[in-house]
Amino acid sequence: MEIIAKTKFVRISPFKLRMPIERVKGKNVETAINLLKFMPVKAAGIIGKTLKSAVANAEHNNKLDIDDLVVKNIIVDHGPTMKRFRPRARGRATRILKRTSHITVIVE
Repeated sequence: MEIIAKTKFVRISPFKLRMPIERVKGKNVETAINLLKFMPVKAAGIIGKTLKSAVANAEHNNKLDIDDLVVKNIIVDHGPTMKRFRPRARGRATRILKRTSHITVIVE
């Protein structure tokens, strides 16, 4: 049985969020949480929170045993981009793109 947890509108770019995902896919949930806890990347903490939410959903809503859960997939999608402007020399302005992401964690 697949259990899903989503986190939307995270204020970090999808490229940065995709870095720690490959080390976690297919692993036991406990191992995955420990790996994410000790990664020196901001994205690992955000993904760890979503993974813990998926585990809590599995335990509370579906009465599943936590020890048997495996991280099936983690998907990171683009969210809306906030567009801001920064003043530059000679009266010009440059655009700054503040990217957001949507994270989906699937455990089974």
